Amino acid sequence: MSAEESALLALRKPKALRAGSRLAVIAPASPGDEEQASRGLAELEGLGFRVQRRSAASSEGYFAAPMPERRAELFRALTDDSVDGIISVRGGYGSNYLLDERFDADLGRSARPKCLIGYSDLTSLQIFLWQRRRWTCVYGPMLAALAAGAGTEGGYDRESLLNAIRKGDGGWSIALRGEALSSGAAEGPLLGGCMTLAETTLGTPWELNTHGAVLLLEDRGMKPWQVDRALMHLKQARKFDGVRGIVLGDFPECEPPIPNSPTVRDVCARILGPLSIPIVFNAPVGHTRRPMLTLPLGVRARLQAKGEGTLEILEPAVLP
Repeated sequence: MSAEESALLALRKPKALRAGSRLAVIAPASPGDEEQASRGLAELEGLGFRVQRRSAASSEGYFAAPMPERRAELFRALTDDSVDGIISVRGGYGSNYLLDERFDADLGRSARPKCLIGYSDLTSLQIFLWQRRRWTCVYGPMLAALAAGAGTEGGYDRESLLNAIRKGDGGWSIALRGEALSSGAAEGPLLGGCMTLAETTLGTPWELNTHGAVLLLEDRGMKPWQVDRALMHLKQARKFDGVRGIVLGDFPECEPPIPNSPTVRDVCARILGPLSIPIVFNAPVGHTRRPMLTLPLGVRARLQAKGEGTLEILEPAVLP
């Protein structure tokens, strides 16, 4: 399906997740820590959800299970009508193995949208579901961040999470707690996610169409020159053409290897600044040591790049 054909699909939103909703836990990428996962599951139950725990599986190298088992687990979660939402144990690597034309065909057009909550490697699944199905998704905490608790270092921001998965009417505002690299205001569908994973959709049938979007890019553990390379790849692939605004994460563990050499902030300002669009850097989204903000993907948003930055979500990501 071309980007033009995909753009014609109607936006599809899942039902809101409320107390009593059933969440399926999946591991489409790397295995998680059992103790951490248990604390995350307890946090979900404390928020009022019923949790469908994963069946025991043996990891395979850096994958949580062999590919057919991970694919079957994802397919069951997406098609089981008793499941209201889906959350991942963790990211890591491996979600891309699950995606191809056969998976798309097997899923069928009748599968109803469900909240898919996660970040990092889950970006592959979220972009796939956006480009092929026009499903809104939720870029937010997985079990590790939930295990750390709300409002804590390495944890999550409860208000933005609950707004994204429960608020079925109206919009809301998110203080981005960053800094404006380029001031102004911009409006468009909020798309993107982990920069490395967004970049690796290039050349696939579900390559992310960024035209007209407010684009989210964040990552971790990269040297500034590696961030430079990824941004230049996206630029040369014309993925910044028509982008209306950009929200950047705080890029933890990305310090310069040599004192006084360029930082990630320097790289972003140099490559993205000439776009002359609103840009906010250093927002605690995705990979961050601060309480993680949850952002709904696929819905209209207005970026206000002034001071620490504000993201106004203009429509609910879920149905009442």
